[in-house]
Amino acid sequence: MYQLTKRFLGLVLCVCTIILTGNHLSVTAEATDIPLFTSPIDYSKADNWLYDGAYPENEVDVFMVAPTVDTQSFCNAQLTDDYKKRFRYAMNQQQALYAETAKIYAPYYRQASINAYSMNLADREKALSNAYMDVSAAFKYYIENKNNGRPFLLAGFSQGADMCYRLLEEYFGNDHEGSAELRENLIGVYAIGWSLTQDMVDKYPQIVPATGEFDTGVVISFDCEDGTVTDSFITPAGTKAISINPLNWKTDSTKADRSLNIGTVVQDSKTGAVLSVEAAKCGAYIDPNRGTLIVTDIDTADYPKVLSVFPDGSLHLYDNFLFYANLQQNIKDRTNAYLAQRKADAA
Repeated sequence: MYQLTKRFLGLVLCVCTIILTGNHLSVTAEATDIPLFTSPIDYSKADNWLYDGAYPENEVDVFMVAPTVDTQSFCNAQLTDDYKKRFRYAMNQQQALYAETAKIYAPYYRQASINAYSMNLADREKALSNAYMDVSAAFKYYIENKNNGRPFLLAGFSQGADMCYRLLEEYFGNDHEGSAELRENLIGVYAIGWSLTQDMVDKYPQIVPATGEFDTGVVISFDCEDGTVTDSFITPAGTKAISINPLNWKTDSTKADRSLNIGTVVQDSKTGAVLSVEAAKCGAYIDPNRGTLIVTDIDTADYPKVLSVFPDGSLHLYDNFLFYANLQQNIKDRTNAYLAQRKADAA
């Protein structure tokens, strides 16, 4: 069995607060008046960073964006103590993936609430644009004041992954000053739980899908389903996601046996507390039609969708947990491949 590390023990199920507070939702798909932000959070203030260079012993950085944890706001979160508590719970899960590889930077931001995903597309985009105003400002501040030219990763789950794609669109294209250096220093983008599509790649050539285990400057993306889903707000009907299988690191539909899975998180069904990390729990393959990652060998009743915004058969909330140890190892391996190539280029 894959061994727990002291940092891994800090893992907290990112959806535990959603499970506990889901009954607070009041969802509507009607047109609404979404208030638009006029300025971002001030990221020169240390209080606006959850992680501000945690694990400084590591050679590279990661700029991390949190998933959706706000289940109570109408459109966008405010930086209340309760929200920050939920935010920290979610990021305990993500930071453990990177803590043995990277120096961690993670800003608080006024994310779109889960309610926004049940609005019409125009209103949803207003809430997400509000959230991105903060994320963009935080990334800009990080690059100009904290990165100091170090190699770095981008990382986000769910809404956090969406925000990473937006960063790639804004900062990494040829029309942005400094983009060449950013691309040169980019180890990879772990954008889990939000679909990457060919339309995105065609429009923004700086968005490069991963094709294997060790390529760098690429996007690692997948979202989990049970094989019965035909439509979701993450991968709408008629959309084909570009995914990579975190067990065999292939982009086709080759099935990966569960023996390749070196560690699935097993947690308490009520509290989300980590009980163990179980090897060979499940396998996976990429759906040839939807491009989503189909999980095999599990009882899906043990992995409920939790929220009504997800269709039956969605395993979205467990994307990181089902393949946790493989992702953690790949972050190390991909980073080492980048550093080895950089050293070779400098020789």
